[in-house]
Amino acid sequence: LGVDPNRIAAGGGSAGGHLAAAVATLDGFDEKGEDLAISARPNAVVLFNPALDLTPNAFSKAFREKRYVGFAKRWGTKPENLSPTHHVNRGVPPTIIFHGKSDTTVPYAQAEAFARAMKQVGNRCQLVGFEGEQHGFFNYGRNRNKSFIATLRQADQFLASLGYLRGKPSIESFVTESRR
Repeated sequence: LGVDPNRIAAGGGSAGGHLAAAVATLDGFDEKGEDLAISARPNAVVLFNPALDLTPNAFSKAFREKRYVGFAKRWGTKPENLSPTHHVNRGVPPTIIFHGKSDTTVPYAQAEAFARAMKQVGNRCQLVGFEGEQHGFFNYGRNRNKSFIATLRQADQFLASLGYLRGKPSIESFVTESRR
């Protein structure tokens, strides 16, 4: 397919962001019989409002009371075992995080703690906070696509800085088309 196996980026928003960060940080969840010589780790990570710490205290009291009940039982393991923040070590791929500073679903503090942990061990991590924005602020169709365009433009620039992309950010053609 012409895919460079050394330029694989994982990304996602909310739970998808958690999954991308988990693939980049967690060990021990490979399938039995899987060829461990082929790494499942991405080479870069792009996250949008990701859940990075699944421990109860990483969420608001209201969230814990309403939605957190029974999570650990459903997961089959302790929340720490599935929390990327608790598994940051040297060598986690370069990461960019877009997070709403007013997110009540996944508090901004989770993104701050992850970025701090990444930098403490010498990993590249760029946290881009969006003042006044809630969970999912980056989704297409919200606020005349201002945050959608801003986050994708910055994601493009981040990937270009790693040598994964060249030229004008691809979002520019979308912006031009959507204004017609």
